Formats: sequence, C-alpha cells, structure tokens
Amino acid sequence: MNSNPNKVALVTGAGTGIGKAAAKALLNGGYYVVLVGRNLEKLRLAIQAIGGNSQTCLALACDIGKPDEVKRLFTEIQGRLGRIDVLFNNAGMGAPAIPMEELSYEQWMNVVNTNLCGAFLCSQEAIRMMKAQSPQGGRIINNGSISAHAPRPMSAPYTATKHAMTGLTKSIALDGRPFNIACGQIDIGNAGTEMTIPMAAGILQPDGSKKVEPLMDVDHVGQAVLHMAQLPLESNILSMTIMATNMPFVGRG
Repeated sequence: MNSNPNKVALVTGAGTGIGKAAAKALLNGGYYVVLVGRNLEKLRLAIQAIGGNSQTCLALACDIGKPDEVKRLFTEIQGRLGRIDVLFNNAGMGAPAIPMEELSYEQWMNVVNTNLCGAFLCSQEAIRMMKAQSPQGGRIINNGSISAHAPRPMSAPYTATKHAMTGLTKSIALDGRPFNIACGQIDIGNAGTEMTIPMAAGILQPDGSKKVEPLMDVDHVGQAVLHMAQLPLESNILSMTIMATNMPFVGRG
C-alpha cells in the first residue's frame, strides 16, 4: 500500500548495491523514488529490478561531483515533482588499496569529489527545496560507512571522506533545525553487494593477513534507510550503525 503518496525520495548511487536496495525499500514504503547515478541505462534496469515503473520512479543521470550537473538535476526534480522529502546521499567510491604516498592527486580528488563534495552539493540543493516547499522541511540521510569510525589498511581517501561525512551530517542537522530539516547518518559494514564480491577471497587486515569476513543481506540496509526516512520530522536518528554481526569491528578483530 502506498502510505506516502505525495512524498518524494532521491537516492544517489542508485544503480547497484546499497543505493538500489534503499530505492527498493523506499518504493515499497510508498515513496516516489528518483534514482540518480552516472549510468542511465543501469538506473533503468534497477527500476525494473525493484518493481518500479514510470508512475513510481524516475531515473536521472548525474555526476554528483560536478556543481552544474547537480543544479540541473534538482531543477529537473523541481520542475517534474515540485518537492523532495528524503535525500539519501549514498553515492561513493574508493581509491586503489595502495600506500598513501603512492596515491596520485587525481585519485585522491576523485574520491573527495564523489564522496564528500557530491553529498555537500546534493544537500545544498535539497535544503533549498526543502526550505521553500510547503509543507516546509524534509530529511537528509548520509551514508557514512563503518569507515567513518575506523579505517581499513590503505584507505586514506575513503576513510577521510567518511569521517568528514560525520561532520557534514551534524552541521546539516544543526543548521536544518529552524526549517524542519532533519539529518542523520547510517554507517554500514559488510553489506553483500557487487562491491563486496572480491571480499570472498579475503580482506587485508591490519596485521597484514587476509581474512574472509562475514556479510549481511543488503536488503537489511534498505529497510534501515526506510526506517530512518519514515520517522516524523520531530524525531531523528542522528547516527545508526548496521553491520554484519560477526565482522571484525567491535573489539580487536
């Protein structure tokens, strides 16, 4: 049943993995879902896979690290849909797992532009819409990752941007108060997606060994995002950690 017939949710990085799972959960929760990513065909296939159609979903291509493209994205959403109720800043990428001193500036900036600048730019435009629309307000959810708390070896760009995401989340949560804009962060550990397929061969550990780590069903992450999204705006989950129960995060491994 469509419990939120007039509510619009935007998911970045929605073509695969966590973004696709979140889009599916939001769609089943009654939201009209805008799926955003760089590959339009992949987004269209994702809409089919989650059971959406032209009446319930919209696929829009955008490189969220580019300000002009983000402005065009939100202008189109404003023109087509008139409002935005939920933004899930999910799109992200990592750099090669090599020693930090061997990373190029371009490799560093690719991660910063996507993970941090992209979330900032999308949040800026969403806030503008949320402040101006009636009823005023909305919710922004940021994908922080377990890396917002603890790094993996040789992950400086990804870890730095995810730590920065925590500061961005808190700033949005604070600055959004007068306008009924809530902001929270979901930190995800070892969800089973296309990105984690290489983990089957083992993941580099701080002691130099490689170990196979437990994974969780990515649909559980989608349901967690939906739970955060569906709260009334008087309530906010500022920080949620969802992880494979037995992954090496809590404790010493």
